[in-house]
Amino acid sequence: MFSTTNQPIEVTQDVLDNIGKVIAVHLAYSSRAEQRGRTPKYPSYFMKATSSLALTGETVERPADTELLQFEGEIALVIGKEARRITPNEGWAHVGWITASNDIGIQDIKYADKGSNVRSKSGDGYTPLGPVMIPAENLDPMHLRVITKLNGETVQDATTQELLFSFGQIVADLSQQMTLKPGDVILTGTPAGSSVFKPEDVVTVEVQAGEQSTGELRTTAVQGTEGFKDFGNPTKVTDADRIDAWGDAQAAGLAGAEADADATTGADPLTDEVRAKLMASATATLSSSVKAAGIEACTIAGLTATHGTQKIVGRARTLRMIPLRQDLFKQHGGGYNTQKQMFDDLKEDEILVIEGRGEQGAATLGDILATRAKLLGAVGIVTDGAVRDLSEVVEADIPTFHNGAHPSVLGRKHVPWTMDETVACGGAAVQPGDIIVADSNGIVVIPPAVVEQVADHAFKTEVQDEWVMARVKEGNPIEGLFPPTGEWKVKFEEYLANRENELN
Repeated sequence: MFSTTNQPIEVTQDVLDNIGKVIAVHLAYSSRAEQRGRTPKYPSYFMKATSSLALTGETVERPADTELLQFEGEIALVIGKEARRITPNEGWAHVGWITASNDIGIQDIKYADKGSNVRSKSGDGYTPLGPVMIPAENLDPMHLRVITKLNGETVQDATTQELLFSFGQIVADLSQQMTLKPGDVILTGTPAGSSVFKPEDVVTVEVQAGEQSTGELRTTAVQGTEGFKDFGNPTKVTDADRIDAWGDAQAAGLAGAEADADATTGADPLTDEVRAKLMASATATLSSSVKAAGIEACTIAGLTATHGTQKIVGRARTLRMIPLRQDLFKQHGGGYNTQKQMFDDLKEDEILVIEGRGEQGAATLGDILATRAKLLGAVGIVTDGAVRDLSEVVEADIPTFHNGAHPSVLGRKHVPWTMDETVACGGAAVQPGDIIVADSNGIVVIPPAVVEQVADHAFKTEVQDEWVMARVKEGNPIEGLFPPTGEWKVKFEEYLANRENELN
């Protein structure tokens, strides 16, 4: 079926049944990268189940009790000639056809996939293709156009001129590790403009190649009656997910509201790649890298770690304690006060930072609250005040950084005052959403706006020191090696690229 590469093919069920693997590219267009607030150096990928393939004119269900069914208009490449370990210059010649695709996903379950997109992107009907496959042989891959419409209104209109990676590079990159066979499909990423569609909404995607067209690929959303059951991960949606799915805070109905994502771009700065680089870098190196980014006061000092060298990385939530004043404690200290509300509101991957003013004469938390934080998925607690029941807090198995142990309750010295405001802790200013990296060697506060820059700088520094040490142990002299220059620099840059690829 996929042996003839110079004729258009109508996408029928028989065609879908003969498709091999389906591979999708993450970020590929400059407009999308700008929207997300990060530009990758290399393409990265995920797989979609062939059972998600669908024809034009079909419907796709939005599962019950979910809200974020997302469309992404894309150009799909259909392999026409087997490819294995080819070069980027050879890549396009292995493409037999192009067609329109809609890389549909449900953001409500995306968190549980941990980057694989298995459930969020492989639902039945989540990969419509067609309606016609255009032969690629005489096409210019740099002059293709993808147009997506929502209920007849154009929401995406981009050309391949804005691709971050050529189609040839994508095909060649994948062929390094796997054999691409005729009938395999590669979804090549989406430009800015992707958004959410609701039951009864209609999305069409068309790919144009000069005067040729795939025709409009039409998909209608319908409301499903079945949702996600309690024997698997439940759905979970944050404001960051809504911003990511809708495209921006205003479209998501969150303009003016605090969101979990970066306020300017709507992008989550703590990507998997950034997190991996932070985890691979010493806190001392990260501190230097934050200073290199122009921020001097970036460390929380003077605290003791309950879990030694165990490193944690997460987003800051904040709780402020003010000095005791009896009338204020009477109004704010009892019952379901701000401290308890804060511990009930923690979420996965968050680190609670408590302003205790360095006060060692009363506790800012105890074992019950530490256990609550652990069960909610928080990754750590940082307080420049004391803790009660220190041995029990250690047993709660949530890394806690503290200023000593004290048996008395907070009302002896503190009034729980506000949450999710800028606080002072251990000599550093901390804002909600700051990235915290902590272990027994130090606690570093990284503003989200510079975290990618800091992670890159620190990771390169760590890798360079590791690589230079290995060369020194081999007996090489220091000159030209530390720091690497000339031929040594070329060799190090190759090694660094390989290490960065391991994190993607």
